Amino acid sequence: MTAENKTSLGTNGSPDLRSAGVAALRAALPGVFPEGDIDLRDGGLGEDLVEIGLISVWGALWARDGLSRRDRSLVTLGILIALNAETELRTHMKIALTNGLTKDEIAEVIYHSSGYAGFPAAVAARTAAREALGA
Repeated sequence: MTAENKTSLGTNGSPDLRSAGVAALRAALPGVFPEGDIDLRDGGLGEDLVEIGLISVWGALWARDGLSRRDRSLVTLGILIALNAETELRTHMKIALTNGLTKDEIAEVIYHSSGYAGFPAAVAARTAAREALGA
């Protein structure tokens, strides 16, 4: 791993993936999370899943320097469309706008994905985009 691809390092030399994840999540969804430490657990079944995502997705992946946030949003939208992951798509449509994509570019991602992920997945993505973006 090159130096430019490392996440921030804690005092013991190991990556502080949780802190990097919180910072990346706050950058992607400005104003959603209060300052200071956040606890995303809700007391329900599988409550650690969001914490795992915070560390493994936001800390280990979104905090990397190898791609711009805009590029990561493009890749993420394509993957989520292919997976037909409507719930995550709603959030990532908003994140894509924060990361510099326009609504027209998001529509192009949806159109393009119809040829690779299938028309039903693209229609579901369009629905998620309309709901998330009020478009």
